[in-house]
Amino acid sequence: MLDRRQSARDKVIYGGVAEFGDRGGTSDCVVRNISEKGARIEFGDVIKSHKGQMLLTIARKGRSFLAKIIWWRDNFVGVAFNSETPSGLPVSDLDERLRKSEKKKRQLQRRIEELLGER
Repeated sequence: MLDRRQSARDKVIYGGVAEFGDRGGTSDCVVRNISEKGARIEFGDVIKSHKGQMLLTIARKGRSFLAKIIWWRDNFVGVAFNSETPSGLPVSDLDERLRKSEKKKRQLQRRIEELLGER
């Protein structure tokens, strides 16, 4: 079989949740391989032919991907990731937590300097 992928995929086993369509129907899945541009996903049951896009959330990576369904066969689906981030969904809260931590660190450093200066 000819491999038409633009980048190599890493073999993984990540639990995920796929959300299909405007009605927000979800289904648990397993990501079997992944790259920057797409993934191969396995569902527990044979899925009906969903066309268009889906939202794939992978908790272990702390990310959500807006993905276009390229192919499906029985309970396997191949998707290509869109470059845009889904609106309204945080990719990760690590950036926010880091900013808060750095702010708290600066406050504590100032307080230590104040206390040492008072001696």
